[in-house]
Amino acid sequence: MSARTLPAAAFSRTVLGSGPGLALAHGAGSSVVGTYGPILDGLAAHHTVVGIDYPGSGDTPRSTAPLQLDDLADQLVAAAVAEGLETFALSGYSLGGPVAIRAAARHPERVTALVLTATFPQVDNRLALAATVWRKLAESGDRELLAEYLTMMALGADALQVMPDEQLQQAIGFTAASIAEGTPEHAALAPQADVRDDLPHIEVPTLVISTTQDWFTSTRQHHQLAETIPGARLVEIHTGHLPMVERPEEWQKLITEFLGRHRA
Repeated sequence: MSARTLPAAAFSRTVLGSGPGLALAHGAGSSVVGTYGPILDGLAAHHTVVGIDYPGSGDTPRSTAPLQLDDLADQLVAAAVAEGLETFALSGYSLGGPVAIRAAARHPERVTALVLTATFPQVDNRLALAATVWRKLAESGDRELLAEYLTMMALGADALQVMPDEQLQQAIGFTAASIAEGTPEHAALAPQADVRDDLPHIEVPTLVISTTQDWFTSTRQHHQLAETIPGARLVEIHTGHLPMVERPEEWQKLITEFLGRHRA
């Protein structure tokens, strides 16, 4: 059905639920469960959910070569097809946004809808700097320092300000324990991920979820996506880069209600 030949599905994956297909592309330094965990059951109540773990995440071995956006996009589609899904919606979060966009551009016959959260069409100067610091901290092996940096950058100002010190330290410890081994490669890919040329050719219903207190991906980038993808709709969620932590129920509702209105 796809115009391109798919590779063998080689990445570890999470499969849940039943119903229309929904393929998930997670964020850098994370995994399917790390990104979508708090809303996985809610998504699976309405869909057959298939999510891949990039190299160095979940049970997928770490890559010895630089990651390529096309490879991740093809693996996302290959995993969904391997699970029996001929067509499916795509949800991409953060780095998973360019992965999902590229998958929709390379395999348009497969894709029925697109949801993009806290993501970007290409890196701006702030994200380029943030990704460089992220990569260097990951390469240093100082997981606690990296966790402190990620906590500062990823939580919204409101959520961070009201967090008691004990809870803040717990959050830092949890982040340190959950950092993916492939984080350096993920962070190195982000500045190379440029999908601007793909955007005008997206022909499926698209929802852009703008995280309004995001220090990694700016609202300017979110609006650029919505304004360039034909017919895309933009909605706001008042969080930092982590809607799954700050407002998981609201995030899930935005996704499921949009997909419910645009079933194939």
